[in-house]
Amino acid sequence: EVHVKAGWSLAFVLREKLGLTGTKTGCNRGSCGSCTVLVDGLAACSCLMLAIEAENKSIVTIEGLSDGATLHPVQQAFVDNDASQCGYCVPGFIMAAAALLNIKPSASADDVREALSGNLCICGNTKKMVQAVLSCTQGAGNE
Repeated sequence: EVHVKAGWSLAFVLREKLGLTGTKTGCNRGSCGSCTVLVDGLAACSCLMLAIEAENKSIVTIEGLSDGATLHPVQQAFVDNDASQCGYCVPGFIMAAAALLNIKPSASADDVREALSGNLCICGNTKKMVQAVLSCTQGAGNE
């Protein structure tokens, strides 16, 4: 529980007040997706959400996605598929993918591409990220 000021974004509170620096800030306009977290299981840009709007909601960051030392399947898939380069955008991509798979475990390649379309990777590694997410779907190999 954190006391917040009216204008603080959720991203600011997560990073600066709670020390959860896995949530990255990039554009602070909702354009890059690097600040994506799960809000009640759905992907949300935390830079656009006021922290006060998070009251009584379930917020999951990249730090909370794993189960202790056991990575979430999407996190493990990113490792197994060499789906990160510089890594800055990866938490946002993983959170967007986890949100998709929460609601559509048998997501198609098109579903994955659409779910990740709000996230930017300047390294150009998006193809491997899509492959990583597809390896987690119930219909794995459905590209």
